[in-house]
Amino acid sequence: MGTVKISEEVVAIIAGIAAMDVPGVAGMSGGIAGGIAEILGRKNLSKGVKVEVGDREAAIDLYIIVEYGCRIPDVSWDIQERVKKAIETMTGLNVIEVNIHIQGVNIDKDYRKESSEDALRLK
Repeated sequence: MGTVKISEEVVAIIAGIAAMDVPGVAGMSGGIAGGIAEILGRKNLSKGVKVEVGDREAAIDLYIIVEYGCRIPDVSWDIQERVKKAIETMTGLNVIEVNIHIQGVNIDKDYRKESSEDALRLK
């Protein structure tokens, strides 16, 4: 018949979508190469994802920014489970590892406003 080759970019997009669907994930970071962790929108779902794909298996590294107040170990475990399941279901590849790199914490505007108001009251 022939062969089916799934590109690393496709696997990275699947991983990015699965990771962004996890509660507590604020965004994906461009990784260490960018120097500064910046939140990237859904248009760049393969950003913040490093993938190595072999003939039958894949290894994934995700560079994540979490929401302030979330429990990072729980969010990381959820990401690992969802990414592994999504890639294995959609591609048939065996995911041998999903490594999570927490690159930053997103603090929403309301929290920052409350913190600055509290600081003013303390003076």
